[in-house]
Amino acid sequence: MPETVTVAAEAMATRFEVVLHGAPEAILRAAAEEALAEITRLEGILSLYQPTSEIAHINTRGDREPVRVSPEVFSLLEHCIALGEQTGGGFDITLAPLMRCWRFMNDSGAAPSDAALAEARALCGWPQLRLDPEHTTVQLATKGAMLDLGSVGKGYALEQAATLLQENEFEHFLIHGGTSTVCARGVQADGAPWRIAVEHPDADQPPLSIVDLQNESLSVSGIGGKSFIDDASVEQGHVIDPRTGRPTQAARVAAVICSSATVSDAWATALLVAPNLDLPAGMRRA
Repeated sequence: MPETVTVAAEAMATRFEVVLHGAPEAILRAAAEEALAEITRLEGILSLYQPTSEIAHINTRGDREPVRVSPEVFSLLEHCIALGEQTGGGFDITLAPLMRCWRFMNDSGAAPSDAALAEARALCGWPQLRLDPEHTTVQLATKGAMLDLGSVGKGYALEQAATLLQENEFEHFLIHGGTSTVCARGVQADGAPWRIAVEHPDADQPPLSIVDLQNESLSVSGIGGKSFIDDASVEQGHVIDPRTGRPTQAARVAAVICSSATVSDAWATALLVAPNLDLPAGMRRA
């Protein structure tokens, strides 16, 4: 059986792993490390929390002046707008003021006052984001508006890393970020599809499902991980419903499979907010 190599690294506050086979160990490790380096590079331009990132530049200056961004970031923002429209607003990268309001940024969360919530909601929504394709610049309509690509950045980074591996002629590999988003290509060394468990939100329960992936991506979104129990003994998670400005209570976990990790990441978030959304062709619930 061909040798299989696993290489891991930390990025985006997540443990990423690459599993691949089909070449000598040294070549496999070098390819995996290059893929993980691509994820680190993307964190450096997409992270809300890195002050030198392109997203941070938009957030700090975008309400005062057009901020020029790379074609890569501009294209991703256009894609995010399209995904927002496709999901009926269930996916929205302009919700950073609400994440901050609910104290989910660098914190474990807390309920805001009604006044603070109303103020944060007024800073969100797609009209806050203004793109100029001719000059590849981005502006924010209102002081205090912010972008947060946390609901799509991991999927995008995995997709780009997978593309890099494929360009280097690797056909069989699995790459995941914290198991919440998985990008699978080809098959395992024994010829079987890559098999992934969708974990139950309760740790003591068996997996919700086990799926076989081959040239597909899987994303799972849940309210656990970063959440708090409010005064009414209700768990409030970090996925915000754009329609209410409050943490979603529609579902505890959502999982979707499609060809693109960027798309699956966005849609898993949207389905957690609105579980009854109709999926486009080529996508399925896990």
